[in-house]
Amino acid sequence: METNKILLMGNPNVGKSAIFCRMAAARVIISNYSGTTVEFTQGKMKIGRHRPTIIDVPGTYTLEPTSKAEEVAVKMLKNGDVVINIIDASNLERNLYLTLQLLERSIPVIIALNMCDAAKQRGVEIDVKKLEEDLGVPVVSTCGLSGEGIKELVECLPKAKVSKMKPASDAQRWQIIGKIVENVQKLTHRHPTFLERLENLSIKPLSGLLIALGVIYCSFWSIRFIGENLIGHVFEPLFEKLWLPVMMKLSVYLGENSLLHQIFIGDLIEGSIDFGQSFGLLTTGLFVPIGMVLPYIFSFYLILGLLEDLGYLPRMAVLADNFMHHLGLHGYAIIPFILGLGCNVPGALAIRILEGKREKFIAATLMAICIPCMAQIAMIVGLVGQRGGQYVAIIFGTLFILLIIKGLILNKFLKGESPEILIEIPPYRMPQLTAVVKKLWMRLAGFLKEALPYVLLGVLFVNILNALKIIDFFAGIFAPVLTGLWGLPKEAISALVIGFLRKDVAVGMLGPLNLTTKQLVIGSTILTIYFPCIATFIVLIREVGIKNMLKSALIMISVALLVGALLNLIL
Repeated sequence: METNKILLMGNPNVGKSAIFCRMAAARVIISNYSGTTVEFTQGKMKIGRHRPTIIDVPGTYTLEPTSKAEEVAVKMLKNGDVVINIIDASNLERNLYLTLQLLERSIPVIIALNMCDAAKQRGVEIDVKKLEEDLGVPVVSTCGLSGEGIKELVECLPKAKVSKMKPASDAQRWQIIGKIVENVQKLTHRHPTFLERLENLSIKPLSGLLIALGVIYCSFWSIRFIGENLIGHVFEPLFEKLWLPVMMKLSVYLGENSLLHQIFIGDLIEGSIDFGQSFGLLTTGLFVPIGMVLPYIFSFYLILGLLEDLGYLPRMAVLADNFMHHLGLHGYAIIPFILGLGCNVPGALAIRILEGKREKFIAATLMAICIPCMAQIAMIVGLVGQRGGQYVAIIFGTLFILLIIKGLILNKFLKGESPEILIEIPPYRMPQLTAVVKKLWMRLAGFLKEALPYVLLGVLFVNILNALKIIDFFAGIFAPVLTGLWGLPKEAISALVIGFLRKDVAVGMLGPLNLTTKQLVIGSTILTIYFPCIATFIVLIREVGIKNMLKSALIMISVALLVGALLNLIL
């Protein structure tokens, strides 16, 4: 049977992504389902000479949707040719409910009994032949992490068939499930493994908090170590040896005093180009996102992918739940915040996992004000850190205090209540290198697609404004706020303007202004909280609506005015 569209369907955390990465051969892309903000991944796979599309459908527990993701899963089912239903072998009873619903539909189905290795370690043995007889469709034992059974699963696709199972009521389904489990599953006693003991320790309040602090410390130490070494040993040498000679020749050709030189090359520093301070479209404009920011984004998404596939992030969500409730959110809101530390755009996209409008508004506002992206963090650490680590601590300490105060205020004055967290905690699993690398590549490609055009556009925009003396005009208008309220020189208006497009570039623009340490701390803090970059702003409009986003923006600007004034007074 030739198929054009294969759907991978199953409960959340059953290993669908691991199997997808094993089966998808090329053209792997992440898309939003039409008319929604729900993401799904699709790619091409190879079956002989045929190249069908394989889709990793959003995880769902039922075909009677209770969330937007489940609604999308049901809609996608209508357009599939074959369904590969992924089942977690260690949670057979729960997984079979969706399986029976799929078998009641008129669509060919094949079952992938996944994570059989983990099930055996837990003392669970399943008779695959008996399960196949009871369900009436092919069942293949697989392990997405090791690749075991994937070849057999692909070869078995032509044997997928429509089940003869008749529609049943909810109670009838559970009766059928009970009989199947009793018939095919055998449980044996065994002692808990080290990972299982670690799983329990990870969600207990005291030990879990200590483990979380250790994970966070090691993660950000690794991110900084990898990022700094990539910059120092790979990207800076490449720019200096390959790109600098080309730019110097272009500089001579354009003429140092020409308008085009100012726009494309920028200022010469002691007769040469400084990629960090020249601020030309082809110098700083390219070096900042590629040479300074990309290494940190690479290291962040590498560590994030490992933590995701390990299964640690849901445990962090459970630990953070009590704290998040005070801010009007539940524990899973920690995920957008963590993603926002890498780049605010995926952080903003992740807000969709929060179902209520109130939660989304609070999360969007707090993230935009208090969560700097890794690119901005790198610029702040590099620029302000030269003056002393205590000044970097002042900036991030201020942001953390703001997170708590703004969350408490929003929670108190916005109508509604924080929902309880309903999240499945998967067992710890060793990350699959192929899946981690594929996710890393897709995220890096998405970052460059989102970031690079805005950086170049921002540098071009500011250079044109500067050449036409328009920035000087705005500096005169905003001088009372910049100098009187915040204590910044009027030249800092350039950084504020570029901050609407790229905040990391904006922080970098504070460097050549010869600011005092106090001014540098105030400027960096204001640039973090006063407004999100334009890419994040557009995404947040899609997530929370333009009306709520304008309210959020008004809060941001008000907070920036107040915090800048307080820092100027205190420091």
